[in-house]
Amino acid sequence: MGSGSLPLSAADVDSVRLWRAPDHTRLVFDLSGPVEHKLFSLSSPSRVVVDVADTRLKASLDDLALEDTPIRRVRSAHRSDGTLRVVFDLKESVRPKSFLLKRHAGTNDRLVIDLHDQGKSRAEALADKTPATTSGDRNVVIAVDAGHGGEDPGAIGPGKLYEKNVVFDIAKRLVRELNGSPGYEAKLVRTGDYYVPLRERRDIARKMQADLFVSIHADAFTHPSANGSSVFALSRSGATSETARFLAERENEADLIGGVGSVSLEDKDEVLAGVLVDLSMTATLNSSLMVGKEVLESMSGISRLHKPRVEQAGFAVLKSPDVPSILVETGFISNPGEARKLATAQYRQQMADRIGQGVRRYFERQPPAGTYLASRRQGGGDAREYTISRGDTLSAIARQHNVSVDAIRRENGLNGHVIQVGQVLKIPSS
Repeated sequence: MGSGSLPLSAADVDSVRLWRAPDHTRLVFDLSGPVEHKLFSLSSPSRVVVDVADTRLKASLDDLALEDTPIRRVRSAHRSDGTLRVVFDLKESVRPKSFLLKRHAGTNDRLVIDLHDQGKSRAEALADKTPATTSGDRNVVIAVDAGHGGEDPGAIGPGKLYEKNVVFDIAKRLVRELNGSPGYEAKLVRTGDYYVPLRERRDIARKMQADLFVSIHADAFTHPSANGSSVFALSRSGATSETARFLAERENEADLIGGVGSVSLEDKDEVLAGVLVDLSMTATLNSSLMVGKEVLESMSGISRLHKPRVEQAGFAVLKSPDVPSILVETGFISNPGEARKLATAQYRQQMADRIGQGVRRYFERQPPAGTYLASRRQGGGDAREYTISRGDTLSAIARQHNVSVDAIRRENGLNGHVIQVGQVLKIPSS
């Protein structure tokens, strides 16, 4: 589709960007100003058409990465009335949606087009719902969420250091760190550079039947001197308001109190349902605070802490009724010193190791019923074993199991404090 001489336009399309997610393809048109548009589908052959009024295409559509997307080809034409028409020729049918984003905080006006794959919902597409097993007992499942993604870069530090890239790398390293320990199964909430809405991140963790949700971020502040790492859990007021919201939607949330043994609210009266959700939220919040404390203490070994205790706020991503959830701020990407550290692979690995160490310390003390970790803990005496992971120290392991360093050394015939990743230690009875 070609074009002749073009009339003057009210807006230009300056660039077009594409991201592929497990269940949809997102295209973002960066605009020089606000526009009006129409989106519709055509069949035989299958295609999606977007008409953008009084707009001129200044960007190229030829370089879009269409591999692994339902799009076969993208065409464009300018009509005589000034309308820009873009046609997506499809390999398979999709459910198209579109919306406009107004200019905000240094970003231009944008037109967003989502082409949703037919079939599973986003949460189902991203979640493997079957927890893995070790020796007949299930693994503890950790949902690791890298903040932002896709067209949302998060905070931007010196040298265009994007938060979305930093935290995705730390998240991948954390997954590898946790999966290196027997009894753990860590999974990424987003597996690439695309955006997932906040509440859907939480829902993906619930679909995974996760025992813990960890969201990784890198903070920013207007003043570059702000620095330090933080851990957040849900606030009490946030938990209370979320209880009311979940109850209002319980007709659509049959497995509201989930985990391994789901409790349906469909057949419960309003009072009982309220009590069940309130109890679940309270227990979940208490667990979140406990695991947050362990992670914060572990992070203090490599980073200054912004606050000495777990902070609480009403973050939407933390509002799960039955999955303990924490948000880890790995540092201030707006601080030049911390940005330099967060830009290095070495520090990101250290951060992942420390977060993983805190998570494992919590679950060694509080293993969920029916897990490999619970069976190992119930064995007691000389039957207890601990596999060394990156970042472990003898003193931390001793504190975790309420025994002395000397007792561990005697039990394992150790002459010094040197231990190796993958080494299995026998833990004496306390």
